[in-house]
Amino acid sequence: MPKMGESISEATIISWVKKVGDYVEAEETILEVATDKVDSEVSAPVSGVITEIRFQKDAVVEVGTVLALITPSVRPSVSGDESQKMKVESSKLENNSFENNSITPIASEEPKPTTNNRQLKTNPDTFISPLIVSIAQKENLSIEELQTILGTGTHGRLQKSDVFNYLKNRKYQIQSKPITDNRQPTTSSYPKPKITFVEGKDRILEMDRMRKMIADHMVYSKQTSPHVTSYIEVDVTNLVNWRHENKDKFQEIYNEKLTFTPVFVQAVAKAIVDFPMINVSVDDKNIIVHNDIHIGMATALPNGNLIVPVVKNANEKDLAVLAKDVNYLADASRNSKLKPEEIQGSTFTISNVGTFGSLMGTPIINQPEVAILALGIIKKRPEVITTSKGDEIAIRSMMYLSLSFDHRVVDGFLGGSFLRKIGDYLEKFDTNTAL
Repeated sequence: MPKMGESISEATIISWVKKVGDYVEAEETILEVATDKVDSEVSAPVSGVITEIRFQKDAVVEVGTVLALITPSVRPSVSGDESQKMKVESSKLENNSFENNSITPIASEEPKPTTNNRQLKTNPDTFISPLIVSIAQKENLSIEELQTILGTGTHGRLQKSDVFNYLKNRKYQIQSKPITDNRQPTTSSYPKPKITFVEGKDRILEMDRMRKMIADHMVYSKQTSPHVTSYIEVDVTNLVNWRHENKDKFQEIYNEKLTFTPVFVQAVAKAIVDFPMINVSVDDKNIIVHNDIHIGMATALPNGNLIVPVVKNANEKDLAVLAKDVNYLADASRNSKLKPEEIQGSTFTISNVGTFGSLMGTPIINQPEVAILALGIIKKRPEVITTSKGDEIAIRSMMYLSLSFDHRVVDGFLGGSFLRKIGDYLEKFDTNTAL
């Protein structure tokens, strides 16, 4: 393990680029390591064959410790037939490198994206070092946003300087201060439940890096924000009927598909104008009130991961523009064509759990926001309604709305009033002026 600074006494092995039996040239990279300050590549001191690797991935090794043994030699000659066979096998390996989870992603030769075409590549195996994870947690960078930063390291790997340069130019950066908790952690006396594993029937799957970070982010949100969830039921019959009658006309006029999502975004944006203290973030003991209203749409990707594209300045757009934005962002999400700026800066998030048939949901707040709205499935039910003839039973299109909010800064009155206002906008949707 080479010395990497005066104060560095140890480093963590990130990845082995070579394996036992591989021939390496002098100065060729054989592994990558990370410290709390920098990520580095370790090169072979001589040309030869690797005969032993003494430490594996994630091992913490002291500076000066022997990591591997290399037997000095010249590159072995290869016959024509064997050379051709090696090329074919190498080609197969490169083509399948991202389809085989056992292959370390850092060894892939995927071209690095250029600054003129910065598009989001959602890859759960993209390597993020412990140092980068630490920086992301301190700066409130989401997983999706972190993966959009262009890396300047080997094979496009993300380095500390890349993240800091990104943060310096980040439009919606929040100067977050770490909160120091001097209380002694409490240890639960409840024993960890035993998990029954049936050999030959059950399987063990290790979480990939992205899933681990999602888990950490969710736990962080629950530990940071005391979650409270309020529910209301909304009659959206008029809205449903209007969409059914006008979706073809809307398509002809604006050349855009009309879904319910832009209507939901519009109702939320209007309600935020009425209750601006929902559109805030908490920075230690300060409340940052955002002037812009940027609505994030939690969107499921084909590979099962989640991403949150953002409708910017939603309160300043009419329904036609919102429909265009929503359709573009949804399509770009499904095809991994989102640009970095299109998933940044959300001040409030909605999650349409009704898409999956859920009646309602209790979503976890997307930090550093203070509230998130879940929209349940629209379902026809018999309801008692009041008409000019009195109370009657009618078939109505009903849906549940649920708002999870941060009780540190959002009390029950604000949360309940805001949620009711969204419901009012949906129930009183103006079917005359919408087009």
